[in-house]
Amino acid sequence: MTKLRIAIQKAGRLNEESIDILKDCGISIDNGRDQLKASSRNFPMEVFYLRNGDIPQYLRDGVVDVAIIGENVLIEKGEDIIVAEKLGFSKCKVSLAVPKAMKYTSVEDFEGKRIATSYPNTVKNYLATKGVKADLHIISGSVEIAPNIGLADAICDIVSSGSTLFKNNLKEVEIMLTSEAVLAVSPKITEERKEILQKLQFRIQSVLRARQSKYVLLNAPNNRLPEVLKLLPGMRSPTVLPLAEEGWSSVHTVINKDKFWEVIDELKQVGAEGILVCPIEKMVL
Repeated sequence: MTKLRIAIQKAGRLNEESIDILKDCGISIDNGRDQLKASSRNFPMEVFYLRNGDIPQYLRDGVVDVAIIGENVLIEKGEDIIVAEKLGFSKCKVSLAVPKAMKYTSVEDFEGKRIATSYPNTVKNYLATKGVKADLHIISGSVEIAPNIGLADAICDIVSSGSTLFKNNLKEVEIMLTSEAVLAVSPKITEERKEILQKLQFRIQSVLRARQSKYVLLNAPNNRLPEVLKLLPGMRSPTVLPLAEEGWSSVHTVINKDKFWEVIDELKQVGAEGILVCPIEKMVL
């Protein structure tokens, strides 16, 4: 049977969140400790556990059909590879940082400076747009230590919380790009495997919609229903059911989590009571 070959990062936060979204999609993976390849029990898929930086080439060569990978890695090593879906997790920035004691005014301060980085193409392209030339030192491991040992004047690296920079006495001064996990597709994927990919994307989209939404139930007096319903978008429209108590109704709807508290405050102002909020596991439209 034909299987979709998907690559995910071998270890780390992206690995864990990639496995989580596949599980949320109902895909069970038989993976043992230190296994480099595993199969799904209930979906036509094989999972390859690879080094993040190697994944773009595996996609390009058609060794794997799709991959869950950081957008920043594609920008650095695989700009020719198509992104099928942005996944909304493993968000980070790719930034330039300098020692805290260094006075910094603008990106022009990097002119002629030594920058340690694992993202030479990203840095070079960014500085070129600013008309700045710098000396790049390519390091595959931890770059944060480079200024402390005199190897470089500054660094470029991914930044999540900023705690690593803080611990190494560095400060973020330029954000070159923001990144998140994406579903990338090999240019050599076959039509048969594209059909499996479409099924996977359908499941992923349902999970992502659910993650961005909350299911809300509330009670409202019938004479305030028009005001309540005006505030609620719902998937098509809110569901309204009569309560046993005359003159009251129960309203069921879905609210985007980014607007959740704003909407809840407005609902209370127009008479909504007994507001219950529930997570949504899947949302199929």
